[in-house]
Amino acid sequence: MRDKLLAGLLKIGAGAAAAAFVGKRADERLRLSRAKHRSLIGHVRMAKRVAGLVPHYEFASDEFFRADGAPGEVVARREAGFERLAALYRERFPKTTALTAEMRESIPDIAFTGRYRVPFPFSRFVRENLPSGSFYESAEGVMLTDLDGNRFYDLTGSYGVNLLGTDAYKQMVAEGIANTGALGPVLGGLHPVIADNVRRLRALSGLDAVSFHMSGTEAVMQAVRLARYHTRRSHVVRFAGAYHGWWGDVQPGIGNPVPADRTYTLADMSEQTLEVLATRRNIACVLVNPLQAMHPNSSAPGDSALVASGGRKGGVAREDYSRWLARLAEVCRKAGIVLIMDEVFTGFRLAPGGACEYYGIRPDLVTYGKTLGGGLPVGVLCGRADLMRRYREDRPADICFARGTFNSHPYVMGAMDAFLRWHASAEAEAAYNGLDERWNARAAALNARLIAEGLSPRVANLGTIWSIGYTKPSRYNWMLQYYLRAEGLALGWTGSGRLIFSMAIGEEEFAGIADRIVGATQRWEQDGWVWAPEGGGNRALNGQFLRETLVRGLLGRR
Repeated sequence: MRDKLLAGLLKIGAGAAAAAFVGKRADERLRLSRAKHRSLIGHVRMAKRVAGLVPHYEFASDEFFRADGAPGEVVARREAGFERLAALYRERFPKTTALTAEMRESIPDIAFTGRYRVPFPFSRFVRENLPSGSFYESAEGVMLTDLDGNRFYDLTGSYGVNLLGTDAYKQMVAEGIANTGALGPVLGGLHPVIADNVRRLRALSGLDAVSFHMSGTEAVMQAVRLARYHTRRSHVVRFAGAYHGWWGDVQPGIGNPVPADRTYTLADMSEQTLEVLATRRNIACVLVNPLQAMHPNSSAPGDSALVASGGRKGGVAREDYSRWLARLAEVCRKAGIVLIMDEVFTGFRLAPGGACEYYGIRPDLVTYGKTLGGGLPVGVLCGRADLMRRYREDRPADICFARGTFNSHPYVMGAMDAFLRWHASAEAEAAYNGLDERWNARAAALNARLIAEGLSPRVANLGTIWSIGYTKPSRYNWMLQYYLRAEGLALGWTGSGRLIFSMAIGEEEFAGIADRIVGATQRWEQDGWVWAPEGGGNRALNGQFLRETLVRGLLGRR
């Protein structure tokens, strides 16, 4: 009898323990779910599933101009404006267009960027009539020249590299190669210029140790690997919409063919996220891209996603984001989570000490790239000494390997030395003095002109990084990029979503750019592209796109 009673009690105890365990796991899952942003951007698996269901369809020429149900008078204005623009492109860009077309299938990047400059239903017709050339022949000052001799103000920013102006980087590359030329491209050993680079980077970052890589993506890969190695934890946290390079663990949704099972995509600036970080014990690191302050919990803006577009986010609440980062850092510190600041893009753009200085934050690891290479490819990781060590003193076979053939290439290190010497100069001090105020004032002045003219676009900025948003929802806001190009403004393949300026742009140059933006916008609006139906706000236009996708795509109607 006693044995039966004891067995019963044990069974009850085991059941209660199992129930408590299940309840705890369920509570953790619920907490994690609440920490994700409600949008598809915050639910990467669902986003991949939805993306896989979206069928391809495209508008023929007779449908292209009336996809939003515009009346005949507006359609006629659009057709006439488009034909004028197409004729101008044919006249001005024949050589650039011809070489781009020849290389389209041989260089997949050209095919990809050309296809995704605008929303996919409009893409083919635009590519056939308004081809965007991918080749430039020369750069001088703040201008680019294409194969046909057309000169453009450079707002591409070379993906963020071009902070100082192309002339400065030409000089830095030349200096770097001259200073390391005696050794040349000898790899494996280190040129002594590296020692100077390390000393300066330690002082700039306030961290103990430095490793060099060939790209920002590689630097982030090494940061995450070291965080996992030293914490002995498995999972990475990234924030909804943030970009940290193209490798799988930090791009777990659309664009990655393999599921990233050890990555949590959580909401930025969220109390629920802080709660998850404080309670879960499998999180090795949190990645922060400071550029995300421009559009929290949204992907980087690009014209290919402008379905409705009136609600494209922009602008930075600097104090709010600073407070959020301070709280995030404190939670990570208490939980033993490595905080990684990904400054590949923002490093040295916002302040001499980058976004860490700008927002007043000290991470455990920080990655740099872009402009730090002095015009040559580079990725850099700076970190605490204990986190940067790649082996364990008491376990000789337990190592964290990371090497690359071209890491610390002498020419790259020489160009970096030239950049860092500039960074320590009186010229740099003058350039950074009032930098934020200067670019904020320029953005405000341009917005004032747009408002005074009654035009739809508005610019938002984080220093020299700008984005164009729209106060009037329209299915054709993405057309503005082609008017801007016609006015002599070179944009990246994301179109009006991101303009990247250099410090070399003075007041006179900026005035010329602003005139061109206003002029292009006036012609774009006069040609009828901002018309929208009565009550045609973002929700209505998004609904129209959804219905159109279902009817034309899923049911196969053309």
